[in-house]
Amino acid sequence: MDISLVAIMSIVALLVVVIISCVNEDLNVGFLAIGFAIIVAGVWGGTPGAKVMGYFPTSLFMILVGVTFLFGMAQTNGTMEKLTSYSVRACGGNVALMPLIVYLLTTIITTIGPGNIAGTALMAPVAMAIATRVGISAFLMTLIVVGASNGAALSPFAPTGIISNGIIAKMAPGLGLAADSLNGLAWKIHFNSELAQAFANIGGFFVLGGWAWIMKQKGGNLNIDELAPKPEPFNKHQILTLAMVALLIVLVIVPGIGPMKPFFKANAWLANVIQNVGTIAFVLSCVLMLTGSGDSKAAVKVIPWGVIMMVCGVTVLIEVMDKSGGLNAFVSMIAAVSNPTTVNGTLAFVTGLISAYSSSSGVVMPMFLPMVPGIIKELGGGDPAALISSINVGAHLVDTSPLSTLGALCIACAGDHEDKAKLFRNLLMWGLSMSVVGGAICYIFFGLLGF
Repeated sequence: MDISLVAIMSIVALLVVVIISCVNEDLNVGFLAIGFAIIVAGVWGGTPGAKVMGYFPTSLFMILVGVTFLFGMAQTNGTMEKLTSYSVRACGGNVALMPLIVYLLTTIITTIGPGNIAGTALMAPVAMAIATRVGISAFLMTLIVVGASNGAALSPFAPTGIISNGIIAKMAPGLGLAADSLNGLAWKIHFNSELAQAFANIGGFFVLGGWAWIMKQKGGNLNIDELAPKPEPFNKHQILTLAMVALLIVLVIVPGIGPMKPFFKANAWLANVIQNVGTIAFVLSCVLMLTGSGDSKAAVKVIPWGVIMMVCGVTVLIEVMDKSGGLNAFVSMIAAVSNPTTVNGTLAFVTGLISAYSSSSGVVMPMFLPMVPGIIKELGGGDPAALISSINVGAHLVDTSPLSTLGALCIACAGDHEDKAKLFRNLLMWGLSMSVVGGAICYIFFGLLGF
């Protein structure tokens, strides 16, 4: 196929960005991507830099800022920490059930909105304290915590899910998807993520010693007051924060329920205000600020600005690549070695390899998700939900690696009795192997079985 010079240069620029993201995490590749996009489009494509800057995904940026700001206030005012402590206490002290309890708690906390990094940061100290008390290795507990947080990361309320859904919404016309079907697709992708992560990580837990540990417990109990001392009751500001989080979830879900659609259609003013999770989050954040329930300055500081700019910057370069024909060339390369069934495994394997050394949500997802419509067209078929799920699962299964923030958090929280050098090596081997395992899982689940 013929490919223009600007298309070639856009591919080269993207590959350089990916390589830099793998070898130097101190450089924010989002800003590099925007600079490269301006150079490629201006020098070889004749496109003014001001027009390239117009490719910045403002809507996605605002949604991410709104949601992370709301949960930043929930985190900095102590609400999320108390919620975690009360949840651990409510589960009691049945030793054999503790891994399951940790998995479920991490899943719930991540799903409601803080995201996989914040969810891991909240749960890793608790989970590793439990591991030390009940004799579970830090390696096995890391599989539980990271598997749960990454499985829930694609929740429509969580930053990673918002990134995925924002890119999907942009390419929906190319997939033939109606706007009112996107909410259902978002939950389908979330379910697929939960399924694949649970299969890999819970399966790994059982096979690598977890089942043998459970069989030895014989109904043992631990003192929950020693493990998770009872925190102070929620104060009025934290209760209001919990109410705002609950309202966020309700207002995202309810408009998509069939019987409720006529109500929101008849009340356009309300539908406009709660148009997406970002607009709702900004409104609810105002309530917390005006009632003195949230510290806006502290919340701004915990917003993951670096990741947001990586996502948005790489999206600008992908837009240049798309308009120049470079994206179609990349799609053709993938399609040349795949068919509608095997492409799921191929995508998961490739995204896993790159993500092992790069940012899953900041680089890999913005790079590969826009290829889905082209891949389906090139192959003459394919399930959009399966392809999107394969990219997302492949990119995140490897994040148990200590090279990722999640794996590193778990190592940092591991007990003093643990050999952390050995833990590092074991998690590195496990994380890298997940590129192959992820490819196999996605090939079977989303290719052969059609989940």
